[in-house]
Amino acid sequence: MTDSTRLALRGMRCAACVSSIEDALNKVDGVQSVSVNLADRSADIQGHAKVEQLLKAVDQAGFNATPMNADYGETERQAEEAQQLVQAKRRTWVALLLGAPQMLFMMTGLLPMPDEGRLIWAVIGLLTLAMMVYSGGHFFSGAWKALKNRHATMDTLIAMGTGSAWIYSTLVIVWPDLLPVEGRHVYYEAAAFIIGLVNLGHVLETRARGQASQAIRALMQLQPDSATLILPGGEETTMRLSSIQPSDLLRVKPGERIPVDGQLAGGETRVDESMLTGEPLPILKHKGDWLSAGTVNLSGSIKLRVRKVGEDTALAQIITQVRQAQNSKPAIGRLADKISGVFVPVVILVALLTAVIWWHFGPEPSSAYAFITAMTVLVIACPCALGLATPMSITVGVGRAAGKGILIRKGDALQEASKLDAVVLDKTGTVTEGKPSLTCIELMDAENSQINNTDQTLSVEDYLLQQVAGIERASEHPLAHALVAAAEARAIRLPDSGSPDIHPGQGISEQLHNQRWAIGNLKLMQAEGVTISASADQRIQTLSDQGNTLVMLAIDGQLTALLGIADPIKEDSSRAISRLRDAGIRVIMLTGDSERTAQAVARQVGIDEVIAEVMPDQKADKVRELQAEGLRVGMVGDGINDAPALAQANVGFAIGTGTDVAIESADITLMRGSLEGVADAMSISRATLRNIYQNLFGAFVYNSLGIPLAAGILFPITGWLMNPAYAAAAMALSSVTVVSNANRLRVMSLTPQRLKRSTSS
Repeated sequence: MTDSTRLALRGMRCAACVSSIEDALNKVDGVQSVSVNLADRSADIQGHAKVEQLLKAVDQAGFNATPMNADYGETERQAEEAQQLVQAKRRTWVALLLGAPQMLFMMTGLLPMPDEGRLIWAVIGLLTLAMMVYSGGHFFSGAWKALKNRHATMDTLIAMGTGSAWIYSTLVIVWPDLLPVEGRHVYYEAAAFIIGLVNLGHVLETRARGQASQAIRALMQLQPDSATLILPGGEETTMRLSSIQPSDLLRVKPGERIPVDGQLAGGETRVDESMLTGEPLPILKHKGDWLSAGTVNLSGSIKLRVRKVGEDTALAQIITQVRQAQNSKPAIGRLADKISGVFVPVVILVALLTAVIWWHFGPEPSSAYAFITAMTVLVIACPCALGLATPMSITVGVGRAAGKGILIRKGDALQEASKLDAVVLDKTGTVTEGKPSLTCIELMDAENSQINNTDQTLSVEDYLLQQVAGIERASEHPLAHALVAAAEARAIRLPDSGSPDIHPGQGISEQLHNQRWAIGNLKLMQAEGVTISASADQRIQTLSDQGNTLVMLAIDGQLTALLGIADPIKEDSSRAISRLRDAGIRVIMLTGDSERTAQAVARQVGIDEVIAEVMPDQKADKVRELQAEGLRVGMVGDGINDAPALAQANVGFAIGTGTDVAIESADITLMRGSLEGVADAMSISRATLRNIYQNLFGAFVYNSLGIPLAAGILFPITGWLMNPAYAAAAMALSSVTVVSNANRLRVMSLTPQRLKRSTSS
């Protein structure tokens, strides 16, 4: 089994940093995959590498990392980030309070020329140097580490720009004869403003990133720190949650959150599960029902038998899945990272080329023009916005989905869900409640000689149900469970189970009382050589048209009885299917049930296409056939027999109330168990992809326009050159714009228009 390690990262400020860390971690022996998230400042590593080796690799790459575990978790990291935010604010104010007066005094002529007031400028130069150490020291240390590791980052650009500004200005003050008279300008205020504005951008970006991560923090806050343990003698005591063990008995009072996963040990209560499933209405729970950590006990004081604790609870697994999805990257994000990986070296070359052109072809003082344009190019081209464009949108989009009970397992699923052309729905447990119940038992001939009622206390109908349920106890099929439940509801004692033969996709059979009992669908009857009379066939059609699934009983090759089983349609299935169809999505029902029963259910929910009587192992083939038509297919199911089809589909949606196998095979899990989740997931997916494209477009446009303007492309026409301080402001604003745009996903409405495919996705 592959191990998973999560690291909190420090010193990472741009997409080039992401590339450097991923390259370093991928070189560690035992690492299978690495995903570094710039928005979350974290890394997820899959494989068998030792943590010490991973930390060493990050350190050698010029960054710092701490393992995320019991000793250092989200709470500790949030406290650390809050402290860093306070420090960043101080750095910002120091830099801006030094730069602003300089610019003001220079504009008003209150500062002397460099060659007339060297002492004043020397003091300003020393103050600027002190500011650069305090407010910008992290940029220079980061640039030095990057240089030692032979790569370049945002820190490289900032350090080169501000460092060269200070050195140039100091040369003007100390050795003015080295420069022509026309080029003796001082840029201390530019260095101060660049560092101040970049720090300000980081402050605003950090605040916005905190808003983007609200979903994961809200989930983490659902679990209380302690629980009330009921001791064997009945005494109750408060214990830390880490001390609670499976099989313990807990007391949960009204209004308290369920601390762990377990079963209701007695009585009944109503539970608010909205934070986990998105279901707004409280759920009535009875003795034996499952209760999940993080949900709220609304009514009675209850006893809870502990079954799962710690990382095994559903809440912990949800948090892990959400975090992994937020750290994953769709194809468009990986492309952006590749571009960012080479972006900084290209910018440095562009800056050098700009300087050379101005030096040789610019007006006098050409040296000053060459310097100022090169510095401005370095500052404006920092790839922060490009690096944040994808991870910020994914972080917010996945978090928004989690708040509605939709767990997206990976970034590729988020991207693929936006492109689906068709959605294939299993019937039982997906369109319907998955709780079939017996509606009728019809004897084909009440005087039929093959019925040998050995229990005269039971009617013929109850006797048949007794024997059928006894045989069906060996089956895991939902219809078998319905028959057993019907017998138990009638207080019919079931006989001991024999050794029946199970026929996948058809039914079950057994030798009983020297007779062959065959219980199943029409395919089993045909295989058993059972003749269906015209009257029986008419009755089968009538019951099927009413939405019943027919279980046929044949004894010794003669059709003896029809057992009708109906599964109520989910309350919101019709509405969800209507949303999908209105958005142009092709909706298909795929079921092993009979054609007539499937069509009856399809009519009630508005589905036009039905593929019925499909064997379990054929479902994946049907999905493959649709894909062969050029369709991108989403599959929605909840059973073991749906797992291959879920895996084959472009996107597999597992109903969260279904089996673990189905959930593990799916890309997206719908915790609420509603088809509305499919429409919501696709709406969120398409909105998130639109948001990513908007961010990437904005980042590319910003750099495409900003770099030429910074290089002075308009100077020959208008005589205008960009001030380096303006370049720093523009760079900071670009990052804040990307983060703010991503945060719009937190409050977007999931209207039908959101589900319609955009031209960009």
